[in-house]
Amino acid sequence: MESNSTATKPCFSFCLFLWFSLIVLKANAEVHYHDFVIQATPVKRLCHTRSIITVNGQFPGPTVLVRNGDSLVVKVVNQAKYNITLHWHGVRQLRNGWADGPSYVTQCPIQPGGTYTYRFTIQGQEGTLWWHAHNTWLRATVYGALIILPKEHSTYPFATPKREFPVILGEWWNSNPIDVIRQALKTGTSPNSSDALTINAQPGDLFKCSSPETTVFPVGPGETILLRFINAAMLTELFVSIADHQMTVVAVDASYTKPYKTSVIIIGPGQTTDLLIQTNQPAGRYYIAAHAYQSGPPNTPFDNTTTTAIITYNNQITLAKPKLPVLPAYNDTATVAAFTAGLKSPGPVKIPEPVNENLFFTVGLGLSNCPPRKTCSGPNNTRFTASMNNYSFVTPTRQSLLQAAQLGIPGVFTTDFPASPPVKFDYTGNNISRSLYQPIRATKLYPLKYGSVVQLVIQGTNIYLSEEHPMHIHGYDFYVLATGKGNFDAKKDTAKFNFVDPVRRNTIGVPVKGWAAIRFVADNPGVWFVHCHIDSHLTWGLAMAFLVENGVGKLQSTIPPPLDLPKC
Repeated sequence: MESNSTATKPCFSFCLFLWFSLIVLKANAEVHYHDFVIQATPVKRLCHTRSIITVNGQFPGPTVLVRNGDSLVVKVVNQAKYNITLHWHGVRQLRNGWADGPSYVTQCPIQPGGTYTYRFTIQGQEGTLWWHAHNTWLRATVYGALIILPKEHSTYPFATPKREFPVILGEWWNSNPIDVIRQALKTGTSPNSSDALTINAQPGDLFKCSSPETTVFPVGPGETILLRFINAAMLTELFVSIADHQMTVVAVDASYTKPYKTSVIIIGPGQTTDLLIQTNQPAGRYYIAAHAYQSGPPNTPFDNTTTTAIITYNNQITLAKPKLPVLPAYNDTATVAAFTAGLKSPGPVKIPEPVNENLFFTVGLGLSNCPPRKTCSGPNNTRFTASMNNYSFVTPTRQSLLQAAQLGIPGVFTTDFPASPPVKFDYTGNNISRSLYQPIRATKLYPLKYGSVVQLVIQGTNIYLSEEHPMHIHGYDFYVLATGKGNFDAKKDTAKFNFVDPVRRNTIGVPVKGWAAIRFVADNPGVWFVHCHIDSHLTWGLAMAFLVENGVGKLQSTIPPPLDLPKC
Protein backbone atom coordinates (compact mmCIF):
# COMPACT_ATOMS: atom_id res chain seq x y z
CA MET A 1 0.00 0.00 0.00
CA GLU A 2 2.80 2.37 0.93
CA SER A 3 4.62 1.87 -2.37
CA ASN A 4 1.42 2.58 -4.32
CA SER A 5 0.84 5.78 -2.35
CA THR A 6 4.39 6.96 -2.95
CA ALA A 7 4.11 6.24 -6.68
CA THR A 8 0.98 8.32 -7.06
CA LYS A 9 2.40 11.50 -5.53
CA PRO A 10 4.45 12.68 -8.57
CA CYS A 11 1.61 11.62 -10.87
CA PHE A 12 -0.82 13.69 -8.82
CA SER A 13 1.44 16.73 -8.99
CA PHE A 14 1.97 16.35 -12.72
CA CYS A 15 -1.74 15.76 -13.39
CA LEU A 16 -2.66 18.82 -11.32
CA PHE A 17 -0.15 20.89 -13.32
CA LEU A 18 -1.51 19.50 -16.63
CA TRP A 19 -5.10 20.16 -15.57
CA PHE A 20 -4.23 23.72 -14.56
CA SER A 21 -2.38 24.28 -17.85
CA LEU A 22 -5.39 23.09 -19.84
CA ILE A 23 -7.65 25.46 -17.88
CA VAL A 24 -5.31 28.37 -18.71
CA LEU A 25 -5.14 27.38 -22.39
CA LYS A 26 -8.91 27.10 -22.62
CA ALA A 27 -9.28 30.45 -20.87
CA ASN A 28 -7.12 32.07 -23.54
CA ALA A 29 -9.06 30.53 -26.42
CA GLU A 30 -12.30 32.19 -27.49
CA VAL A 31 -15.55 31.04 -29.05
CA HIS A 32 -16.71 33.36 -31.83
CA TYR A 33 -20.40 33.43 -32.75
CA HIS A 34 -21.61 34.65 -36.14
CA ASP A 35 -24.97 34.79 -37.88
CA PHE A 36 -24.69 34.42 -41.67
CA VAL A 37 -27.90 35.26 -43.51
CA ILE A 38 -27.85 34.12 -47.13
CA GLN A 39 -29.91 36.65 -49.07
CA ALA A 40 -30.40 38.36 -52.42
CA THR A 41 -28.89 41.85 -52.57
CA PRO A 42 -28.95 44.43 -55.39
CA VAL A 43 -25.40 45.38 -56.45
CA LYS A 44 -24.19 47.75 -59.16
CA ARG A 45 -21.04 47.01 -61.15
CA LEU A 46 -19.95 48.09 -64.66
CA CYS A 47 -22.99 50.38 -64.96
CA HIS A 48 -25.37 47.42 -64.37
CA THR A 49 -27.43 46.67 -61.28
CA ARG A 50 -28.44 43.10 -60.63
CA SER A 51 -29.43 40.94 -57.70
CA ILE A 52 -26.66 38.74 -56.32
CA ILE A 53 -26.53 36.23 -53.46
CA THR A 54 -24.61 37.54 -50.44
CA VAL A 55 -24.00 36.92 -46.76
CA ASN A 56 -25.62 39.63 -44.62
CA GLY A 57 -25.93 41.86 -47.68
CA GLN A 58 -22.13 42.25 -47.88
CA PHE A 59 -20.00 41.75 -50.98
CA PRO A 60 -17.42 40.40 -50.28
CA GLY A 61 -18.87 38.72 -47.23
CA PRO A 62 -17.83 39.35 -43.63
CA THR A 63 -14.19 38.88 -42.64
CA VAL A 64 -13.95 36.25 -39.91
CA LEU A 65 -11.10 37.02 -37.49
CA VAL A 66 -9.91 34.39 -34.98
CA ARG A 67 -6.78 33.19 -33.22
CA ASN A 68 -5.11 29.82 -33.46
CA GLY A 69 -6.98 27.64 -30.96
CA ASP A 70 -10.26 29.56 -31.11
CA SER A 71 -13.60 28.00 -32.03
CA LEU A 72 -16.25 29.22 -34.45
CA VAL A 73 -20.01 28.83 -34.24
CA VAL A 74 -21.56 30.12 -37.47
CA LYS A 75 -25.34 29.91 -37.80
CA VAL A 76 -26.34 29.99 -41.47
CA VAL A 77 -29.90 31.06 -42.30
CA ASN A 78 -30.79 30.53 -45.95
CA GLN A 79 -33.19 33.25 -47.14
CA ALA A 80 -32.16 32.81 -50.79
CA LYS A 81 -33.95 30.78 -53.47
CA TYR A 82 -31.03 28.39 -53.95
CA ASN A 83 -29.69 25.49 -51.89
CA ILE A 84 -26.38 26.41 -50.27
CA THR A 85 -23.46 25.11 -48.20
CA LEU A 86 -20.37 26.92 -46.89
CA HIS A 87 -16.83 25.57 -47.04
CA TRP A 88 -14.10 26.83 -44.69
CA HIS A 89 -11.31 26.53 -47.22
CA GLY A 90 -8.10 25.17 -45.72
CA VAL A 91 -9.41 24.53 -42.20
CA ARG A 92 -8.33 21.00 -41.25
CA GLN A 93 -11.66 20.21 -39.52
CA LEU A 94 -9.99 17.43 -37.54
CA ARG A 95 -12.41 14.48 -37.13
CA ASN A 96 -15.20 16.92 -38.01
CA GLY A 97 -16.04 16.58 -41.69
CA TRP A 98 -19.60 17.67 -40.83
CA ALA A 99 -18.31 21.26 -40.77
CA ASP A 100 -16.35 21.05 -44.04
CA GLY A 101 -19.23 22.03 -46.31
CA PRO A 102 -19.00 20.64 -49.88
CA SER A 103 -22.52 19.88 -51.02
CA TYR A 104 -23.45 16.16 -51.04
CA VAL A 105 -19.88 15.28 -50.01
CA THR A 106 -19.96 16.01 -46.28
CA GLN A 107 -23.51 17.33 -45.93
CA CYS A 108 -26.75 17.78 -47.79
CA PRO A 109 -27.31 21.43 -48.71
CA ILE A 110 -29.16 23.97 -46.59
CA GLN A 111 -32.44 24.38 -48.44
CA PRO A 112 -34.28 27.72 -48.84
CA GLY A 113 -35.76 28.62 -45.48
CA GLY A 114 -33.44 26.21 -43.68
CA THR A 115 -30.65 26.71 -41.14
CA TYR A 116 -27.46 24.93 -40.16
CA THR A 117 -24.78 25.83 -37.63
CA TYR A 118 -21.15 25.14 -38.47
CA ARG A 119 -19.17 24.41 -35.29
CA PHE A 120 -15.41 23.86 -35.42
CA THR A 121 -12.09 24.70 -33.79
CA ILE A 122 -8.96 26.09 -35.41
CA GLN A 123 -6.16 23.74 -34.38
CA GLY A 124 -2.52 24.49 -35.12
CA GLN A 125 -3.15 26.85 -38.03
CA GLU A 126 -2.18 30.50 -38.53
CA GLY A 127 -2.43 32.81 -41.51
CA THR A 128 -4.92 33.54 -44.26
CA LEU A 129 -7.69 31.16 -45.25
CA TRP A 130 -11.15 31.92 -46.57
CA TRP A 131 -14.73 30.70 -46.70
CA HIS A 132 -17.03 30.32 -49.68
CA ALA A 133 -20.20 28.70 -50.95
CA HIS A 134 -19.68 25.13 -52.13
CA ASN A 135 -22.87 24.49 -54.07
CA THR A 136 -23.16 25.19 -57.82
CA TRP A 137 -21.76 28.63 -58.81
CA LEU A 138 -22.89 30.60 -55.75
CA ARG A 139 -19.20 30.90 -54.88
CA ALA A 140 -18.97 33.72 -57.45
CA THR A 141 -20.41 36.16 -54.87
CA VAL A 142 -20.60 34.22 -51.58
CA TYR A 143 -17.09 34.41 -50.14
CA GLY A 144 -14.98 36.16 -47.52
CA ALA A 145 -11.68 36.11 -45.65
CA LEU A 146 -10.90 33.86 -42.67
CA ILE A 147 -7.90 35.35 -40.89
CA ILE A 148 -6.19 33.30 -38.17
CA LEU A 149 -3.91 35.32 -35.90
CA PRO A 150 -1.25 33.72 -33.71
CA LYS A 151 -2.26 32.72 -30.20
CA GLU A 152 -2.39 35.51 -27.65
CA HIS A 153 1.10 36.57 -26.49
CA SER A 154 2.57 34.97 -29.63
CA THR A 155 3.91 36.89 -32.61
CA TYR A 156 4.41 36.51 -36.33
CA PRO A 157 7.73 34.92 -37.40
CA PHE A 158 8.44 38.11 -39.37
CA ALA A 159 8.47 41.86 -38.74
CA THR A 160 5.27 43.01 -37.05
CA PRO A 161 3.24 44.91 -39.66
CA LYS A 162 1.89 48.37 -38.98
CA ARG A 163 -1.27 47.55 -40.95
CA GLU A 164 -2.91 44.48 -42.47
CA PHE A 165 -5.38 44.26 -45.34
CA PRO A 166 -7.25 41.32 -46.89
CA VAL A 167 -7.04 41.55 -50.70
CA ILE A 168 -9.63 39.25 -52.28
CA LEU A 169 -9.34 38.66 -56.02
CA GLY A 170 -12.53 37.68 -57.83
CA GLU A 171 -14.59 37.80 -61.00
CA TRP A 172 -17.76 39.66 -61.92
CA TRP A 173 -20.40 38.63 -64.44
CA ASN A 174 -23.07 41.06 -65.63
CA SER A 175 -25.28 37.96 -65.92
CA ASN A 176 -26.32 35.71 -63.04
CA PRO A 177 -23.43 33.20 -62.64
CA ILE A 178 -25.97 30.43 -61.99
CA ASP A 179 -27.45 31.13 -65.43
CA VAL A 180 -23.94 31.19 -66.95
CA ILE A 181 -23.11 27.66 -65.80
CA ARG A 182 -26.62 26.36 -66.54
CA GLN A 183 -26.34 27.58 -70.12
CA ALA A 184 -22.90 25.96 -70.45
CA LEU A 185 -24.22 22.64 -69.13
CA LYS A 186 -27.22 22.84 -71.43
CA THR A 187 -25.10 23.35 -74.55
CA GLY A 188 -22.01 21.37 -73.50
CA THR A 189 -19.62 24.24 -74.13
CA SER A 190 -17.39 26.35 -71.89
CA PRO A 191 -19.07 28.93 -69.66
CA ASN A 192 -18.76 32.55 -70.73
CA SER A 193 -15.75 34.37 -69.32
CA SER A 194 -16.35 36.97 -66.63
CA ASP A 195 -16.91 40.60 -67.59
CA ALA A 196 -14.35 41.91 -65.10
CA LEU A 197 -11.77 40.79 -62.60
CA THR A 198 -12.12 42.38 -59.17
CA ILE A 199 -10.21 43.30 -56.00
CA ASN A 200 -12.41 43.23 -52.90
CA ALA A 201 -15.40 42.97 -55.29
CA GLN A 202 -14.49 46.17 -57.21
CA PRO A 203 -13.19 46.10 -60.81
CA GLY A 204 -11.05 49.20 -60.35
CA ASP A 205 -10.77 52.46 -62.24
CA LEU A 206 -9.70 50.98 -65.57
CA PHE A 207 -13.40 50.05 -66.02
CA LYS A 208 -16.32 52.32 -66.79
CA CYS A 209 -18.63 53.30 -63.91
CA SER A 210 -16.08 51.91 -61.44
CA SER A 211 -13.55 54.60 -60.54
CA PRO A 212 -15.24 56.10 -57.43
CA GLU A 213 -15.56 52.67 -55.78
CA THR A 214 -12.03 51.46 -56.54
CA THR A 215 -10.55 49.70 -53.52
CA VAL A 216 -8.06 51.93 -51.69
CA PHE A 217 -5.52 50.87 -49.04
CA PRO A 218 -4.29 53.87 -46.99
CA VAL A 219 -0.70 53.66 -45.71
CA GLY A 220 1.89 55.92 -44.16
CA PRO A 221 5.55 56.31 -45.13
CA GLY A 222 8.11 53.97 -43.59
CA GLU A 223 5.61 51.27 -42.66
CA THR A 224 5.59 47.49 -42.99
CA ILE A 225 2.29 46.40 -44.53
CA LEU A 226 0.88 42.85 -44.57
CA LEU A 227 -1.30 42.11 -47.58
CA ARG A 228 -3.35 38.91 -47.36
CA PHE A 229 -4.16 37.86 -50.94
CA ILE A 230 -6.97 35.40 -51.62
CA ASN A 231 -7.91 34.17 -55.09
CA ALA A 232 -11.69 33.71 -54.98
CA ALA A 233 -12.02 33.74 -58.79
CA MET A 234 -14.11 31.02 -60.39
CA LEU A 235 -12.08 30.37 -63.53
CA THR A 236 -8.88 32.37 -63.50
CA GLU A 237 -5.36 32.05 -62.16
CA LEU A 238 -3.87 35.49 -61.67
CA PHE A 239 -0.60 37.37 -61.85
CA VAL A 240 -0.39 40.18 -59.28
CA SER A 241 2.11 43.00 -58.96
CA ILE A 242 2.42 46.36 -57.14
CA ALA A 243 3.94 49.40 -58.82
CA ASP A 244 7.43 50.24 -57.48
CA HIS A 245 7.09 48.00 -54.41
CA GLN A 246 8.96 44.75 -53.97
CA MET A 247 6.92 42.02 -52.31
CA THR A 248 8.18 39.51 -49.75
CA VAL A 249 6.07 36.35 -49.52
CA VAL A 250 5.89 35.11 -45.92
CA ALA A 251 3.05 32.55 -46.06
CA VAL A 252 0.86 30.60 -48.45
CA ASP A 253 -2.36 28.72 -47.63
CA ALA A 254 -1.92 29.54 -43.90
CA SER A 255 1.56 27.98 -43.76
CA TYR A 256 4.60 30.19 -43.15
CA THR A 257 7.33 30.28 -45.78
CA LYS A 258 10.94 31.29 -45.97
CA PRO A 259 10.80 35.01 -46.92
CA TYR A 260 10.77 35.14 -50.72
CA LYS A 261 11.32 38.45 -52.50
CA THR A 262 9.55 38.91 -55.81
CA SER A 263 8.09 41.54 -58.12
CA VAL A 264 5.13 39.35 -59.09
CA ILE A 265 3.08 36.53 -57.56
CA ILE A 266 1.00 33.84 -59.24
CA ILE A 267 -2.08 32.78 -57.32
CA GLY A 268 -4.58 30.15 -58.43
CA PRO A 269 -8.25 29.89 -57.46
CA GLY A 270 -8.44 28.66 -53.86
CA GLN A 271 -4.92 29.75 -52.92
CA THR A 272 -3.84 32.44 -50.47
CA THR A 273 -0.57 34.38 -50.30
CA ASP A 274 0.56 36.61 -47.44
CA LEU A 275 3.19 39.17 -48.33
CA LEU A 276 4.93 42.18 -46.85
CA ILE A 277 5.72 45.46 -48.54
CA GLN A 278 7.70 48.42 -47.26
CA THR A 279 6.22 51.84 -47.93
CA ASN A 280 9.59 53.30 -48.89
CA GLN A 281 8.58 55.12 -52.08
CA PRO A 282 7.84 58.83 -52.61
CA ALA A 283 4.44 59.82 -51.25
CA GLY A 284 1.84 59.13 -53.91
CA ARG A 285 -0.57 56.53 -55.24
CA TYR A 286 0.43 53.12 -56.60
CA TYR A 287 -1.65 50.48 -58.32
CA ILE A 288 -2.00 46.89 -57.21
CA ALA A 289 -2.86 45.19 -60.50
CA ALA A 290 -3.88 41.67 -61.47
CA HIS A 291 -4.57 39.93 -64.75
CA ALA A 292 -5.00 36.37 -65.94
CA TYR A 293 -2.45 33.64 -66.28
CA GLN A 294 -3.85 31.82 -69.31
CA SER A 295 -2.18 28.42 -69.50
CA GLY A 296 -4.38 26.87 -72.19
CA PRO A 297 -3.97 26.88 -75.98
CA PRO A 298 -3.84 30.31 -77.68
CA ASN A 299 -7.49 30.17 -78.83
CA THR A 300 -8.86 29.46 -75.34
CA PRO A 301 -11.27 32.26 -74.31
CA PHE A 302 -10.52 34.02 -71.02
CA ASP A 303 -11.09 37.32 -69.22
CA ASN A 304 -8.18 39.45 -70.42
CA THR A 305 -9.08 42.53 -68.35
CA THR A 306 -6.90 44.03 -65.59
CA THR A 307 -8.27 44.79 -62.15
CA THR A 308 -6.70 47.42 -59.91
CA ALA A 309 -6.69 48.73 -56.37
CA ILE A 310 -4.70 51.67 -55.05
CA ILE A 311 -2.12 51.98 -52.31
CA THR A 312 -2.31 55.61 -51.17
CA TYR A 313 0.34 57.27 -49.01
CA ASN A 314 -1.16 59.60 -46.37
CA ASN A 315 -4.58 59.49 -48.08
CA GLN A 316 -3.28 61.65 -50.91
CA ILE A 317 -5.90 63.09 -53.20
CA THR A 318 -4.60 63.95 -56.63
CA LEU A 319 -5.87 64.01 -60.20
CA ALA A 320 -2.76 62.16 -61.38
CA LYS A 321 -3.29 58.52 -62.27
CA PRO A 322 -1.50 56.03 -60.01
CA LYS A 323 1.48 54.25 -61.47
CA LEU A 324 0.68 50.88 -63.08
CA PRO A 325 3.03 47.90 -62.54
CA VAL A 326 4.30 45.73 -65.36
CA LEU A 327 2.58 42.33 -65.36
CA PRO A 328 3.89 39.20 -67.12
CA ALA A 329 2.45 38.08 -70.44
CA TYR A 330 -0.77 36.09 -70.05
CA ASN A 331 0.98 32.84 -71.01
CA ASP A 332 4.25 33.33 -69.09
CA THR A 333 4.73 29.79 -67.78
CA ALA A 334 8.40 30.45 -66.97
CA THR A 335 7.45 33.08 -64.37
CA VAL A 336 4.91 30.67 -62.87
CA ALA A 337 7.51 27.90 -62.60
CA ALA A 338 10.10 30.23 -61.05
CA PHE A 339 7.64 31.55 -58.45
CA THR A 340 6.49 28.03 -57.54
CA ALA A 341 10.09 26.84 -57.15
CA GLY A 342 10.92 29.82 -54.92
CA LEU A 343 8.46 28.86 -52.17
CA LYS A 344 10.04 26.94 -49.26
CA SER A 345 9.19 26.20 -45.65
CA PRO A 346 10.96 28.49 -43.14
CA GLY A 347 13.41 25.73 -42.17
CA PRO A 348 13.99 21.98 -42.35
CA VAL A 349 10.84 19.89 -41.88
CA LYS A 350 10.31 16.27 -40.94
CA ILE A 351 9.00 14.61 -44.07
CA PRO A 352 6.57 11.79 -43.24
CA GLU A 353 7.90 8.36 -44.17
CA PRO A 354 7.92 5.55 -45.12
CA VAL A 355 5.31 5.85 -47.86
CA ASN A 356 2.41 3.40 -47.49
CA GLU A 357 0.32 4.64 -50.40
CA ASN A 358 2.05 5.52 -53.67
CA LEU A 359 -0.65 7.10 -55.83
CA PHE A 360 -0.62 8.48 -59.37
CA PHE A 361 -3.67 10.48 -60.50
CA THR A 362 -4.14 11.99 -63.94
CA VAL A 363 -6.20 15.18 -64.25
CA GLY A 364 -7.51 16.72 -67.40
CA LEU A 365 -10.27 17.67 -69.80
CA GLY A 366 -12.06 15.52 -72.35
CA LEU A 367 -15.09 15.39 -74.60
CA SER A 368 -18.23 13.30 -74.23
CA ASN A 369 -20.70 12.33 -76.93
CA CYS A 370 -23.74 14.49 -77.44
CA PRO A 371 -26.95 12.77 -76.25
CA PRO A 372 -29.21 11.38 -79.01
CA ARG A 373 -31.39 13.93 -80.78
CA LYS A 374 -29.51 16.80 -79.10
CA THR A 375 -27.25 19.49 -80.52
CA CYS A 376 -24.11 20.21 -78.51
CA SER A 377 -21.83 23.22 -78.85
CA GLY A 378 -18.55 21.56 -77.93
CA PRO A 379 -16.00 20.63 -80.61
CA ASN A 380 -17.55 18.46 -83.35
CA ASN A 381 -20.96 18.32 -81.64
CA THR A 382 -19.58 17.06 -78.30
CA ARG A 383 -19.76 18.18 -74.68
CA PHE A 384 -16.85 19.21 -72.46
CA THR A 385 -16.06 16.89 -69.59
CA ALA A 386 -13.23 16.39 -67.09
CA SER A 387 -11.81 13.51 -65.12
CA MET A 388 -9.27 12.04 -62.72
CA ASN A 389 -7.76 8.70 -63.72
CA ASN A 390 -10.34 8.70 -66.53
CA TYR A 391 -13.29 8.78 -64.10
CA SER A 392 -15.58 11.79 -64.17
CA PHE A 393 -16.99 12.42 -60.70
CA VAL A 394 -20.77 12.18 -60.27
CA THR A 395 -22.09 14.05 -57.24
CA PRO A 396 -24.71 12.12 -55.24
CA THR A 397 -28.14 13.68 -54.87
CA ARG A 398 -29.95 11.56 -52.28
CA GLN A 399 -27.33 11.37 -49.53
CA SER A 400 -23.94 12.89 -48.72
CA LEU A 401 -20.85 10.70 -49.03
CA LEU A 402 -19.86 11.24 -45.39
CA GLN A 403 -23.32 10.28 -44.12
CA ALA A 404 -23.38 7.21 -46.34
CA ALA A 405 -19.92 6.17 -45.11
CA GLN A 406 -20.71 6.71 -41.44
CA LEU A 407 -24.14 5.06 -41.55
CA GLY A 408 -23.18 2.25 -43.92
CA ILE A 409 -25.75 3.26 -46.55
CA PRO A 410 -25.15 1.18 -49.71
CA GLY A 411 -25.42 2.34 -53.30
CA VAL A 412 -24.12 5.90 -52.82
CA PHE A 413 -20.48 5.30 -53.76
CA THR A 414 -17.91 2.59 -54.39
CA THR A 415 -14.39 2.38 -52.94
CA ASP A 416 -12.56 1.30 -56.08
CA PHE A 417 -11.09 4.55 -57.38
CA PRO A 418 -7.87 3.35 -59.02
CA ALA A 419 -4.46 4.11 -57.51
CA SER A 420 -3.14 4.81 -61.02
CA PRO A 421 -4.73 5.32 -64.46
CA PRO A 422 -6.46 2.16 -65.73
CA VAL A 423 -4.93 2.88 -69.14
CA LYS A 424 -1.32 4.10 -69.38
CA PHE A 425 -0.53 6.48 -72.25
CA ASP A 426 1.64 9.43 -73.27
CA TYR A 427 -0.15 11.80 -70.89
CA THR A 428 1.17 15.06 -72.32
CA GLY A 429 1.56 13.96 -75.94
CA ASN A 430 -0.16 15.48 -78.95
CA ASN A 431 -1.64 12.30 -80.44
CA ILE A 432 -3.72 10.80 -77.64
CA SER A 433 -6.20 8.12 -78.64
CA ARG A 434 -9.75 9.37 -78.99
CA SER A 435 -10.85 6.34 -77.00
CA LEU A 436 -9.59 8.24 -73.94
CA TYR A 437 -11.56 11.42 -74.68
CA GLN A 438 -14.74 10.18 -73.00
CA PRO A 439 -14.27 9.25 -69.32
CA ILE A 440 -16.47 6.94 -67.28
CA ARG A 441 -18.97 8.73 -65.05
CA ALA A 442 -18.94 7.32 -61.51
CA THR A 443 -18.85 8.14 -57.79
CA LYS A 444 -15.66 6.40 -56.69
CA LEU A 445 -13.68 6.94 -53.48
CA TYR A 446 -10.15 5.85 -52.61
CA PRO A 447 -9.88 4.31 -49.11
CA LEU A 448 -6.94 5.20 -46.86
CA LYS A 449 -6.07 3.62 -43.53
CA TYR A 450 -5.72 6.03 -40.64
CA GLY A 451 -2.10 7.12 -40.22
CA SER A 452 -0.92 5.95 -43.64
CA VAL A 453 1.71 8.07 -45.39
CA VAL A 454 0.45 9.09 -48.80
CA GLN A 455 2.59 10.18 -51.72
CA LEU A 456 0.50 11.44 -54.62
CA VAL A 457 1.75 12.45 -58.05
CA ILE A 458 -0.86 14.50 -59.90
CA GLN A 459 -0.23 14.33 -63.64
CA GLY A 460 -1.74 16.86 -66.03
CA THR A 461 -2.90 15.47 -69.38
CA ASN A 462 -3.40 16.72 -72.90
CA ILE A 463 -6.35 14.45 -73.69
CA TYR A 464 -8.29 17.24 -75.36
CA LEU A 465 -6.32 20.27 -74.31
CA SER A 466 -3.97 21.07 -71.44
CA GLU A 467 -4.26 23.74 -68.77
CA GLU A 468 -2.85 24.26 -65.29
CA HIS A 469 -5.12 22.77 -62.62
CA PRO A 470 -5.15 24.21 -59.07
CA MET A 471 -5.88 21.03 -57.11
CA HIS A 472 -7.35 21.33 -53.61
CA ILE A 473 -7.56 18.60 -50.95
CA HIS A 474 -10.15 19.19 -48.25
CA GLY A 475 -9.21 18.45 -44.64
CA TYR A 476 -5.46 18.33 -45.29
CA ASP A 477 -2.28 20.29 -45.79
CA PHE A 478 0.49 18.60 -47.75
CA TYR A 479 4.15 19.07 -48.57
CA VAL A 480 4.89 19.94 -52.20
CA LEU A 481 7.94 17.78 -52.96
CA ALA A 482 8.33 18.98 -56.55
CA THR A 483 6.61 20.09 -59.73
CA GLY A 484 7.83 19.47 -63.26
CA LYS A 485 7.17 19.44 -66.99
CA GLY A 486 6.12 16.52 -69.16
CA ASN A 487 5.27 13.00 -68.04
CA PHE A 488 6.39 12.11 -64.52
CA ASP A 489 9.28 9.64 -64.59
CA ALA A 490 9.79 8.06 -61.17
CA LYS A 491 13.37 7.01 -61.93
CA LYS A 492 14.44 10.46 -63.04
CA ASP A 493 12.10 12.90 -61.29
CA THR A 494 12.23 11.50 -57.76
CA ALA A 495 15.78 12.84 -57.61
CA LYS A 496 14.29 16.36 -57.87
CA PHE A 497 12.18 15.96 -54.71
CA ASN A 498 12.82 18.46 -51.94
CA PHE A 499 13.08 16.46 -48.73
CA VAL A 500 14.57 19.35 -46.75
CA ASP A 501 12.25 22.37 -46.72
CA PRO A 502 9.28 21.81 -49.08
CA VAL A 503 6.46 24.33 -48.88
CA ARG A 504 3.19 23.23 -47.27
CA ARG A 505 -0.10 24.01 -49.02
CA ASN A 506 -3.72 22.94 -49.35
CA THR A 507 -4.03 23.85 -53.05
CA ILE A 508 -1.31 23.18 -55.63
CA GLY A 509 -1.11 24.29 -59.24
CA VAL A 510 -0.39 21.25 -61.43
CA PRO A 511 1.64 22.76 -64.29
CA VAL A 512 0.26 22.74 -67.81
CA LYS A 513 1.51 19.50 -69.43
CA GLY A 514 3.29 18.71 -66.18
CA TRP A 515 3.00 17.17 -62.74
CA ALA A 516 3.10 17.87 -59.01
CA ALA A 517 4.25 15.47 -56.27
CA ILE A 518 2.87 15.89 -52.75
CA ARG A 519 3.02 13.97 -49.47
CA PHE A 520 0.85 13.91 -46.34
CA VAL A 521 -0.24 11.69 -43.45
CA ALA A 522 -3.83 10.44 -43.51
CA ASP A 523 -4.47 11.49 -39.90
CA ASN A 524 -7.93 13.01 -40.36
CA PRO A 525 -10.74 10.43 -40.65
CA GLY A 526 -13.73 11.12 -42.88
CA VAL A 527 -14.57 11.77 -46.52
CA TRP A 528 -12.39 14.49 -48.03
CA PHE A 529 -13.04 16.01 -51.44
CA VAL A 530 -10.16 16.34 -53.95
CA HIS A 531 -10.90 18.61 -56.91
CA CYS A 532 -9.75 21.25 -59.33
CA HIS A 533 -10.61 24.73 -58.02
CA ILE A 534 -11.43 26.03 -61.50
CA ASP A 535 -15.16 25.68 -61.11
CA SER A 536 -15.98 24.77 -64.69
CA HIS A 537 -13.58 21.82 -64.37
CA LEU A 538 -15.18 20.78 -61.06
CA THR A 539 -18.65 21.04 -62.61
CA TRP A 540 -17.49 18.78 -65.47
CA GLY A 541 -16.24 16.14 -63.02
CA LEU A 542 -12.58 16.83 -62.23
CA ALA A 543 -12.86 15.45 -58.70
CA MET A 544 -12.73 12.39 -56.45
CA ALA A 545 -12.67 11.85 -52.69
CA PHE A 546 -10.53 10.08 -50.11
CA LEU A 547 -12.28 7.89 -47.56
CA VAL A 548 -9.96 7.97 -44.54
CA GLU A 549 -10.91 5.18 -42.18
CA ASN A 550 -11.24 5.64 -38.42
CA GLY A 551 -8.22 4.74 -36.34
CA VAL A 552 -8.23 3.41 -32.80
CA GLY A 553 -10.57 5.01 -30.26
CA LYS A 554 -12.56 8.25 -30.27
CA LEU A 555 -9.58 10.54 -30.80
CA GLN A 556 -8.88 8.86 -34.15
CA SER A 557 -12.51 8.66 -35.28
CA THR A 558 -15.02 10.97 -36.93
CA ILE A 559 -17.24 12.62 -34.34
CA PRO A 560 -21.02 11.92 -34.46
CA PRO A 561 -23.06 14.13 -36.81
CA PRO A 562 -24.68 17.24 -35.33
CA LEU A 563 -28.42 17.09 -34.66
CA ASP A 564 -29.18 19.96 -37.06
CA LEU A 565 -27.34 18.43 -40.04
CA PRO A 566 -29.50 19.25 -43.09
CA LYS A 567 -31.53 16.45 -44.64
CA CYS A 568 -31.53 15.78 -48.35
